[in-house]
Amino acid sequence: MPRFRITTKRMKQTNGIRIEPGMSVEVVTQSMGNPVLTNGGQLVADAFYRIYGIDIKKAGCLNNVELDVERVS
Repeated sequence: MPRFRITTKRMKQTNGIRIEPGMSVEVVTQSMGNPVLTNGGQLVADAFYRIYGIDIKKAGCLNNVELDVERVS
């Protein structure tokens, strides 16, 4: 199963949520596709909430413009 590292690219403050550049999470998926685009990015949103306590979807950052996706293995 592939593992992806998702990292924020820039600072953003929206809806009372502050995103800092370099915030990073890792997710393991069953599909080979981009986890930000797969299943509405729910795995990525859950990982950011679990690690940082932020709702990245509510902040409007759950997209390829705001996030850098790198396949680790």
